[in-house]
Amino acid sequence: MKNRGARTRSTLGLAAFLLVLVATLGAQAEPPSSKLPGRKPDSKEPWGAFLGKAAHEVIGLEYRVQQPTNRVFVDTSLSTIVKEGQLGDPERLPEFVRLLRPDITDTVALVLFELKPDNEESRVEGREQAGRYLAALNEAVEPDKKLVGGTGFEGSLFLEFENGGALWQLSWRTPEPGVTLYRWSYRRKQPGASWKERAAQKAEELPREEIEQRGELAEQAIRAAYEGGERPKGFQGQVYLPVDCR
Repeated sequence: MKNRGARTRSTLGLAAFLLVLVATLGAQAEPPSSKLPGRKPDSKEPWGAFLGKAAHEVIGLEYRVQQPTNRVFVDTSLSTIVKEGQLGDPERLPEFVRLLRPDITDTVALVLFELKPDNEESRVEGREQAGRYLAALNEAVEPDKKLVGGTGFEGSLFLEFENGGALWQLSWRTPEPGVTLYRWSYRRKQPGASWKERAAQKAEELPREEIEQRGELAEQAIRAAYEGGERPKGFQGQVYLPVDCR
């Protein structure tokens, strides 16, 4: 009877905990307002939000490259992760959290990452979200398949739009378990200098005019580099993936 009472209190506690999650994150269960690759020309979505989605997509691709034999879920519902990752019984998940979608979940390494812009406010938000996702998942999985926040995931890639021209960087780091922070940055034109020489320059905030002019092209060029596809029309530069930057 004592054990049953403890389980009941645990279940009620989790339900209350997850109600807070739904109140704060419920909107994230909705489909994104636009799909990658490419921001639609008539989209009213802010360019900053578009680049955030592009960063999520690219970092997810890179994690899969680094863990080629693992089962990796990117932006996938909790119920699908539990079921297809063969972690346990998705019916154990409360109905109101089954559609919530962690950014990266590795069901072989049993780790989870939440991606956020690299600032303190977003870091706190990422920590809270990762903790809540883990609490929900770990109530549904088998005892030997509990997940934790991932660590040690970091990287950087560069886009050179023309020889000696604009140089963009996407970098990410995981300063605490389960929270991966990303940042877009910019190096000014320096004709005749190599991309590595310009990468050593002081990083600057990505200018708005650069984002508007090259944002869609940047995402498409990176995707083509990962997937071995053709460069997008109008892209005359190079993409240097994390393997090139080590």
